[in-house]
Amino acid sequence: MEPDWRELVAGHMPPWVHRFVKQAGRTINRFSMIASGDRVLLGISGGKDSLALALALSVRRKWLPVTYELEALHINWREYPLDREQIRGLTQYFSALEIPFTSVDAAMRPDSFNGIFNCYLCSRNRRRILFSHAAKRDISLIAMGHHLDDLVETSLINLCFRASFSTMLPVQEFFSGKLHVIRPLSEVREHTLSRLAETFRLPVAKAVCPYDQTNIRSQLKPIVRELSRIDKLTREHIFSAHQFSCRIPQRESGYDGSFPEQHPQEKG
Repeated sequence: MEPDWRELVAGHMPPWVHRFVKQAGRTINRFSMIASGDRVLLGISGGKDSLALALALSVRRKWLPVTYELEALHINWREYPLDREQIRGLTQYFSALEIPFTSVDAAMRPDSFNGIFNCYLCSRNRRRILFSHAAKRDISLIAMGHHLDDLVETSLINLCFRASFSTMLPVQEFFSGKLHVIRPLSEVREHTLSRLAETFRLPVAKAVCPYDQTNIRSQLKPIVRELSRIDKLTREHIFSAHQFSCRIPQRESGYDGSFPEQHPQEKG
């Protein structure tokens, strides 16, 4: 029989999957992302990245004498909805991981956009929904599935087209520390996540993105691959050049669900 994600949930993991989970754990520890007693909301797109993130956090929770709660929120875009079977597959997956799973319907292009649509607005809209749900659930940590390649590509987008050497942060503070977005896969390469999804047939069910093959990010991917042929650690070098702070973030309570007017470091 072909390998299946249920084997991973049961604890039957090859060494390379162990290394993946440990790598995510090292990033969590390095940046003090999750502490005992924390409640974490997972932003789930249905793609390989967010499903791999959920697996890593669930497995890690079993390995460590640290207790933290996980919840998952999937946004089902009305313009490109998942079918019933896809939602069922995601529900079964998160049930096996012992992570409460919620799927909410929302408009990808709300009337407030006034007919304008781009990657920035889509990302902002998704984050607004996640922030609102977190506020209702009194959760101050949101985990996203952004990986090393995402951070590298964002670095190049900002450097080449915005004259700024910046990227998405492993731990990103909002509202004076009342809410934090964390990225436990910040040091994991995308090919590891692709291998995981393909080898163990994760129930990937990602909505259609109208700009998936034409946006700047997709055009930069082959450039990053070419740079990595010159130096295989190109991605890691760009990540390290940011000199991210490993200081434990000051966490406050009382996030009220309001949403920032602007945020320049987007994945889109």
